[in-house]
Amino acid sequence: MAQSMFKRLARKYIDLQHVLIILTSAYLIFTSSWILIGRSLRANASIWDTSHVYLGLVGAFLSITFIISNSLKGRWRQYFPWLVADFSQFKADVLGLFKGKIPIAGGRGLFSIIEGLGMLVFLAVGGTGILWFATQGSSDALMWRSYHISCAQGFIGFIVLHAIFACLHLLDFIRN
Repeated sequence: MAQSMFKRLARKYIDLQHVLIILTSAYLIFTSSWILIGRSLRANASIWDTSHVYLGLVGAFLSITFIISNSLKGRWRQYFPWLVADFSQFKADVLGLFKGKIPIAGGRGLFSIIEGLGMLVFLAVGGTGILWFATQGSSDALMWRSYHISCAQGFIGFIVLHAIFACLHLLDFIRN
């Protein structure tokens, strides 16, 4: 009975992961310019600093569980086909781009590989954030802060690319 309830909760969480990631990431990105954290979170930190740190830890948890849930049951091959040197669909998608064809969603092609790289960048944002949090007060904290900011900028770039691909996919869907 408890195992059944756990499975239902896990399934519900997995179903909501993408929405939770969107909401958490949007808040963290849109409020990041108001963050004034250097080597450590000050005792009298603003609500923006405090919420960024603790919601960021939630985001780090989401990044870990998201990549795990998208890698179970062999699904990692969809997002990371390059790990087994499978470039066949990627090559077909790139060649199709030169002919004006939009790559297909799903499979092991261009869109899926970029989604996999996006998951890795999201994981890097969470990981560097955790390491910044764990080293606060030390000389390493500013180094992890710098890495965290770079990874976050890369993740913002991925979000823009992901949105463009989603629009292209919708355009292709409407055309057909």
